[in-house]
Amino acid sequence: MAAKKSVSNSRIHVVVGSDEGVVREQSLKLWRELTQGVDDGFTHETIEGNADKVDQVTAIISRTLQALLTYSMFGGDKVVWLRNATFFGNDRTSESETTLQAVEDLLKQLSAGFPEGVSMILSAPKIDKRRAFWKFLEKHADVQTHDMIDISKDNWEAEVAALVVDKAGALDLTFAEDALELFVMQAGEATNQIVNELEKLSLYLGERRNVEIEDVRVMVPLSRIGVIFETGKALQSGDAARAIALIDEQLEFGESAVAIMRASIIPTVRSLFMSRILIERAKASPYSYRDFEAAVNRLPPEEKAWLPQKKSGDGVNIYPLFMAAKGAQAFTLKSLANIFHATARADKMLVTTGLDERLLLHRLVTEIASAAAVPKNKQSARKA
Repeated sequence: MAAKKSVSNSRIHVVVGSDEGVVREQSLKLWRELTQGVDDGFTHETIEGNADKVDQVTAIISRTLQALLTYSMFGGDKVVWLRNATFFGNDRTSESETTLQAVEDLLKQLSAGFPEGVSMILSAPKIDKRRAFWKFLEKHADVQTHDMIDISKDNWEAEVAALVVDKAGALDLTFAEDALELFVMQAGEATNQIVNELEKLSLYLGERRNVEIEDVRVMVPLSRIGVIFETGKALQSGDAARAIALIDEQLEFGESAVAIMRASIIPTVRSLFMSRILIERAKASPYSYRDFEAAVNRLPPEEKAWLPQKKSGDGVNIYPLFMAAKGAQAFTLKSLANIFHATARADKMLVTTGLDERLLLHRLVTEIASAAAVPKNKQSARKA
């Protein structure tokens, strides 16, 4: 997520954030703008700010101060870029007394100013916002902040999806709904990684511009969260073969059966069950997020208390329920209640018996998939 704050006529430019690929991209863009493409190694100065040790920090800041107080070798404007500075955060090196003193020396110089015609770019993955250095930059510098979307927060999937759609538009790519959902789970929240995966898809598709779910499965590496998501989607659609294949793959890679049960199967069954109740009793539409959200919000407080709550504590976490709502239509409320109890029994058996874990998971997955209604086109195919 990007945020900008401009200070009129400031000669200090800061690009910071946890989305390191975007920080590199935007700071390089700013460098080219300020230097007007002149990068001959004499007119301007670039100082690498990556430091593992305290003595490296002092050397870097000393060189930066010297560069700021020195005119360009051939006259004219000069840009000093302190690039990828790693010692403004809250790690051990950043919080040492020697580092803090060196940063204080830099702050004093920035406060006092530097020669006319000299500008500074500072790019960093992290700056401790509690310290005086950041507070000075906020007031006196042009600041760009580019942080990755926080996937520990509620509804992060919607934020990442919006970012994916925006970046895909630049490549003239569009996504089928299920393909976008899977891509979000696979590609992660880092902008550069998202762009890299989109470019791979663009090359793979050739002249075709709409991304289908099989394209994502073929081209985007399967992450742990992606496997969890794919297993859940397979259960929702009644695709036992796909769910079993994914479970077996996870078991082969050393994942425990209990972890698979509690990370993927139980949340999927719970969401299906809750969504089905909301569809029937609250008339929540599975086709419109706004309508679904409005229906849930209309419920009395006592009827929402059992639903999953946001981490912030200010209401129901609606997004995962809506995501399960379409799949929930394939089940009756009675069948989901039976599945809910079957899942609880299987989970208990995994931790209290010595039965074959793979077999327990396979049986449960088959039971869940068998409870899903068969689409009409498949029913016709069976009769034929």
